[in-house]
Amino acid sequence: MAIVRSIEFAAGERADVLLTPEGSLSGYSPHFDRDAVLRALDTVTGAARDAGVALALGTCFVKADDGRCYNQVRFYDKDGAHLGFHSKTLTCGTLTDPPRGEVNDFAVAPLRTFDLCMTCVGALICNDLWANPGCTPQDDPHLTQQLSRMGARVIFHAVNGGRGGGPGSELAWQYHESNLRMRAMAGRLWIVTVDSCHPATLPCSAPSGIIDPLGEWIVRAPEQGEAFFVGEVAV
Repeated sequence: MAIVRSIEFAAGERADVLLTPEGSLSGYSPHFDRDAVLRALDTVTGAARDAGVALALGTCFVKADDGRCYNQVRFYDKDGAHLGFHSKTLTCGTLTDPPRGEVNDFAVAPLRTFDLCMTCVGALICNDLWANPGCTPQDDPHLTQQLSRMGARVIFHAVNGGRGGGPGSELAWQYHESNLRMRAMAGRLWIVTVDSCHPATLPCSAPSGIIDPLGEWIVRAPEQGEAFFVGEVAV
């Protein structure tokens, strides 16, 4: 499992936190094997606990208390304790009335921050950050700015974007990168961002790496293929 290999890499590099892409545990879909995801979650969180690595884990998940499906980044501390989750808020859908797409599939929970490794952090998922006007019927809530005002110093951004190199893909890449850099600078935030690399025969939909509060890349991953990276975030 790629997530377990990434935990081993993080432990070897003495990293504090591992971020995985959107839907990396479950697959990016509301239609998944719930029991299989729970078993995989036990495996991954156990491996991270044993390695002393905190997690910002991207997965779709059905909450037992309300039976609703959420597209989540789930936070676990180094001891394996579950701290809570961010749910994708600016869900994607068509601009029709009524809209079609994941806007109808995933529930949303209130925006919040987390105390992780003695730092106030937040999470966003894919379109939560860049608010692509062609991908959502909702207005831009500027979630990066909201998290900054709530005290977050680091945002973990999990992505699983549309791919294939079709018309507009180069423009979308530029839009994604400029939004990452501008929003980091505007909120005086560190942003750690990772996109899905599957299938490895296609380039990613957005850049992966770490951006500092001046909007500059301090680490940047290749644009195609599986890659693990580590960098120091000074907060």
